Amino acid sequence: MKHKILVLILLFISSVSAFAQDQYEIKGLVTDTAASYKMVNSTITLLKAKDSTLVKFTRATADGSFSLSNLSPGKFILLLSYPGYADFVEDFQLDSTKKTRDFGQMNMTLKATILKGVIIKGNIAAIKIKGDTTEFNAAAYKIQPNSKVEDLLKQLPGITVDKNGKITAQGQAVNKVLVDGEEFFGDDPTLVTKNLRGDMVDKVQLYDKKSDQATFTGIDDGQKTKTINIQLKEDKKNGYFGKVDAGAGTEKFYQGQGMFNAFKGKKKFSAYGTFGNTGKTGLGWEDNDKYAGSQMEVSEDGGMMFYSGGGDDGLDSFDGRYNGRGIPLTKSGGVHFDNKWNKDKETINTNYKIGSIDVDGTNTNLTQNNIPGEAYNTTVKGKFSNRMFRQKLDGTYSINLDSNSTLKVSIDGTLKDSNKADESDAISIRDDQTRLNTSYNKSSTDGNQRALNASAFYTQKLKKKGRTFSLRLSQALNENKSTGFLFSDNQFFDEKGNPSTQETVDQYKTNNSTSSAFNSNLTYTEPLSKALSLILNYGLGINKGVSDRKSFNKAGDGSYSVLDAEFSNGFELNQLSNQGGVMFNLKKDKSVVTFGTKISDVKFEQFNKYTNNTYKRNFTNWNPQLSYRYNFSQMTSFRINYNGNTRQPGIDQLQPLKVNTDPLNIVEGNPELRPSFNNGINIGYNSYKVMSGQSIYIGANYGFNSNPITNSIITDATGKSTSQSINLPGKTPVNYGLYFYLGRKIKLFDMNIGLNGNTSGSTNYSLVNKELNTTKSNSYSGQLSLSKYKEKGYSLSVSAGPTYNTSEASLQKQRSNNGWGTKAEANFYINLPGKIEIGTDGDYEYRAKTQTFNQDFERFIWNASISKKFFKEENLKLTASANDLLNQNVGFDRSSNNNRITQSSYTTIKRYFMLSLIWDFNKMGGSAPKP
Repeated sequence: MKHKILVLILLFISSVSAFAQDQYEIKGLVTDTAASYKMVNSTITLLKAKDSTLVKFTRATADGSFSLSNLSPGKFILLLSYPGYADFVEDFQLDSTKKTRDFGQMNMTLKATILKGVIIKGNIAAIKIKGDTTEFNAAAYKIQPNSKVEDLLKQLPGITVDKNGKITAQGQAVNKVLVDGEEFFGDDPTLVTKNLRGDMVDKVQLYDKKSDQATFTGIDDGQKTKTINIQLKEDKKNGYFGKVDAGAGTEKFYQGQGMFNAFKGKKKFSAYGTFGNTGKTGLGWEDNDKYAGSQMEVSEDGGMMFYSGGGDDGLDSFDGRYNGRGIPLTKSGGVHFDNKWNKDKETINTNYKIGSIDVDGTNTNLTQNNIPGEAYNTTVKGKFSNRMFRQKLDGTYSINLDSNSTLKVSIDGTLKDSNKADESDAISIRDDQTRLNTSYNKSSTDGNQRALNASAFYTQKLKKKGRTFSLRLSQALNENKSTGFLFSDNQFFDEKGNPSTQETVDQYKTNNSTSSAFNSNLTYTEPLSKALSLILNYGLGINKGVSDRKSFNKAGDGSYSVLDAEFSNGFELNQLSNQGGVMFNLKKDKSVVTFGTKISDVKFEQFNKYTNNTYKRNFTNWNPQLSYRYNFSQMTSFRINYNGNTRQPGIDQLQPLKVNTDPLNIVEGNPELRPSFNNGINIGYNSYKVMSGQSIYIGANYGFNSNPITNSIITDATGKSTSQSINLPGKTPVNYGLYFYLGRKIKLFDMNIGLNGNTSGSTNYSLVNKELNTTKSNSYSGQLSLSKYKEKGYSLSVSAGPTYNTSEASLQKQRSNNGWGTKAEANFYINLPGKIEIGTDGDYEYRAKTQTFNQDFERFIWNASISKKFFKEENLKLTASANDLLNQNVGFDRSSNNNRITQSSYTTIKRYFMLSLIWDFNKMGGSAPKP
């Protein structure tokens, strides 16, 4: 392990040492022509004289002086910029005879009194800060033929892109990338960054996107998403472009992708298709939040319960996600269209996606089960086969009715069909190595889901500034149907390990459920003063649902016709929620304070069709909120917020039913459950300096709840467990987290360095055989990272750090799962003469043995590739790649829950070699048609 990490570090040091530069520098003093005013914070930009690409930039200090060091020899342009003043430009040269250039005092002139001879080149400015938005001018950065938006982003100060396409800006993850202010195939960032061409970009805007409500009212509600908006050049909005990628490999691995984009002014049409078994699950396929899941929250914050469409009845459907377990086969495609017209007053954005995913594999789970006075270990070996076919259509139409009112209507529908099959053998062993029980399980499920969601959001600004009115209406319909078989053969053994009893479950199951949820929210804002605003809201929620679950045992004739009432149930649900809220927003100087509460009254009625009993309950949810934000500057802020909320138990926890998905682990409902109350405190400090590229982020959170809902587990002498959700008054589960990140640019080597640390933990409680079990878990990790990127040159990044995890249960303190670990990764690619590119990356993971699991785990995944580009436009590329060269990729995971600690190993993608051909085509240009 130590040798492998040392090799990575030595590789990094040897790679960057060659790029250190001689000490060439410039300096000067910026003043006002008329008043000799020291131009503090004026922007100093250094450009290459040949192509006006950006070299470096800085700001003048408090006395107006500036300096730029660690430069290379060459011909340059010096550009001085300051708001309200004419830009000042001067050409100069640095060479071996003149390594330092002192410009002395440089006078700038107000635009209103501009003098003859001053050169204005405002369009060259590389970076502009407009309020909360940082704007990068793409023209100041060199774009290579057929490079993508991702390659442009890698050059922008404060923005990093990892090997998987994940974007980090100013120390925070970017979750949304827009094109001309509009979503593109939903909001999958990599779909934009990996496919749109870099030479089409005019501006890149980075900002914190506010919620629709906050954008409309102007009152900060704390909901923000780090967002990048790609503004296209006007002459690049007319034409078409795309990409075709096909690859075949050893071990029967293959992949293919095609994408076509046609732009005509403000109209954009795109289509894509992808297939393969290499683990790439499609463009945007992982955008799971855009699909309706099997569980639907029927209210945004009305406190209504969750209505489950599938439930834990042995008929859980495959959710369509690929998490590295098994070998996937994916096929997906989609089309996108958006347009603006009527002077941009009306817009439409639509997407259609279709796809299938098949995942097959095997797994082995080792579980330590802790009970009072003893423990037993269970080994489960199984195989699985999952299928999913899914379609989704969504559309959003927006219109500005007039200068003060808008309407936004959204609708989406989803169709899902799935098949899930599992088969496993299990054995449980006591501490004395005698057998406790064995089990053979086999289950299969066929399911389908139909979902429809619609919403409308109307906003109205009234005459008085700051006085607004808005109404949001939403309706969700969900239908689930599934059928399946469950077979389980269980053998139990006495204390000496001799067979004692045997139980067999052989059932056919059906599940039919429908739900309808209507939700509304009316918001009114009133400015009480220039600094203080009042926000009032009222919401009405109506939820109706029907659930019919049946389990049938085999009759004498072999048919599944004997109803098993113990594992069958039928319910009708009706819920009515009324919510009101009062919030105050105080904004003064650099401080923003929001405080208030929301209260909801919920009436719940459930009719049991099997017993003809009606269960009613009324409850009140309370949701106090308090937040404080202090903005030191546009790029530095501190925030702290508190949020309390009443948590109602879920429908599946309340319903008096039994679930026998696993006959050795029965789940029962508890209609006597009461709500719990959760408290959460979050603190964050964020600072970013554009000129030095320094990012600092510190975050902390602490949560606790009263009257918590937890599990009570009863395990008998045969190893059969029955669990039920209960309230545990007098105990307060807690969780905490602390995270920091520090990143900045090292000028000497022109590279980025980052340091982060993270610690988190929790204390939870449960009852095991009526004895209190306290589980304490903690995680500690740290990481040092270094990266460097040169367009058309090379890219290098290295990161490494230790981890330490603890997990202890009070019932078995001597059987902890405490252990050290290490994670490291590195990647490097370089462009060579002859249009050849070589790349390699490695990912190392180590986990030490623990008291529970006495084996170390070590894995080093090494990938490599070599590419050759063809033609003047470099639009054809041939790539030979190797995945997991050392063949060490092993599926592995460790986790703990209540009184159980589990280690999993599973089938995953291992070594293969692939040859790929990628063709980029493009016919863009000309003026876009006028709207």
